[in-house]
Amino acid sequence: MSTTATTSLATDQAAAALRRRPGAAALGAALLGFFVITLDALVVNVALSSIRDSLGGGITGLQWVVDGYTLMFAALLLSAGSLTDRLGARRTFGAGMALFALASVACGLAPNLGVLIAARLVQGAGAAVIVPSSLALIREAFPDAGKRAKAISLWALGGSVGSAAGPVAGGFLSQIEWRLIFFINLPVGVIALLLLAHTKISERQKQVGFDWTGQLSAVAAMGALTFAAIETGAVGFTTPYVLFSYALAALAALVFVAAQARGKHPMVPLSLLRSRTMGLAAGIGFALNVGFYGMIFLLSLYLQQAKGMTALATGLAFVPMTVLTAFVSPTAAWFAARFGPRMPVITGQAAMVVGLVLLALVPASAPTWLLIVLMVPVGAGGSLAVPALTSLLLDRVPAERAGTASGVLNTSRQVGGALAVAVFGALVADRAQFSEGLHTSLAIAAAAVLITTVASFLLKTPAAHEAPTANPEPRDRPIAGTRA
Repeated sequence: MSTTATTSLATDQAAAALRRRPGAAALGAALLGFFVITLDALVVNVALSSIRDSLGGGITGLQWVVDGYTLMFAALLLSAGSLTDRLGARRTFGAGMALFALASVACGLAPNLGVLIAARLVQGAGAAVIVPSSLALIREAFPDAGKRAKAISLWALGGSVGSAAGPVAGGFLSQIEWRLIFFINLPVGVIALLLLAHTKISERQKQVGFDWTGQLSAVAAMGALTFAAIETGAVGFTTPYVLFSYALAALAALVFVAAQARGKHPMVPLSLLRSRTMGLAAGIGFALNVGFYGMIFLLSLYLQQAKGMTALATGLAFVPMTVLTAFVSPTAAWFAARFGPRMPVITGQAAMVVGLVLLALVPASAPTWLLIVLMVPVGAGGSLAVPALTSLLLDRVPAERAGTASGVLNTSRQVGGALAVAVFGALVADRAQFSEGLHTSLAIAAAAVLITTVASFLLKTPAAHEAPTANPEPRDRPIAGTRA
């Protein structure tokens, strides 16, 4: 038998297996999508020095390479969630993945820092579409709550491995050529789209208008706030255009709230935000990313600038956290099934607090191995908390709100990551005060996660006999689309 015939037979057999288990194809596509967009949120951190050597730019420009992606990710997640509910998970996921892959190629070909930042903005837009549609794919492919919880744990594993592997991949590839950190997204995107082609699910679609006012005001609010936070570190808080940016962010936020309250087609119905579970989940997601993304950004700079480590050595320093993270995430479903989803959310955050506090207390003279050890509870804690938090939220909202609810959750997470990079970058911008800024930043991150850890005790989980999405918590106001 020829090689071509053998390959064709193997492909046909794989396609037949996917047709017999359509949920596997949907989960595979969703997992790869979440993996690659999470990888790209962090892969550039260790490569920042190489990018600066190649394209130039100071700390402000490098912050925008990181935050340009996260900003658009956060700003467009809200409308991407409602877009998923309107057009269907399969169609939306395919469009988002194609856009992400093409933008990644543009990043890899960027001739200067301005083009790279612009391509990162487009990349973030594609990522924003992928996240809620990937969760909605799982929601449709796994109607059983128990199987869905396991599927979400595997989906979260993709994100956990992506986020933990980002610094390692960035360090390794930047030793060869930093542009490779973007080119690797193309084959991953192609595989995800091939899996999507074998996904057969019932598409939920709602033909309603688009909330232009809400979307534009959300982009303006998040963009102005991120810009102001970054520029505060460069030129100070009292500079006129910085104060104007803060004022613009506040005004845009008020316009957004008004648009959601009075608009004909709000992308985030206020009835959803009045849910206690939704509000708590958004706050917890915000704090988790402040802690994790902030730690990665800070220690990537610290190990290279203060410790004099190479990009590759810095990436390898994150390997222990990466390995443990890969083992922790799959256990989240078992942990949630055994003790309820609230317990892993609380335990994961508590582990992050311990790690961040200890990192904040470590003196500058501490050996590198100690920093590596203390990173582990931060990464492992996040990997334990995120899938349980996501599963708990999706169990509390109706299927037709799955995309919107996941969009709100992940928006809050990305806003947390963007603001962490902006604020912490400002605190460490002065190299003479880098160590002091590092410890202050880590202490802020620890405080944020500690607050949401305490708040997590207010989370309510459904009783064993209760249908997962039938009713809101006893103290919640009814969510649109549910029975009061």
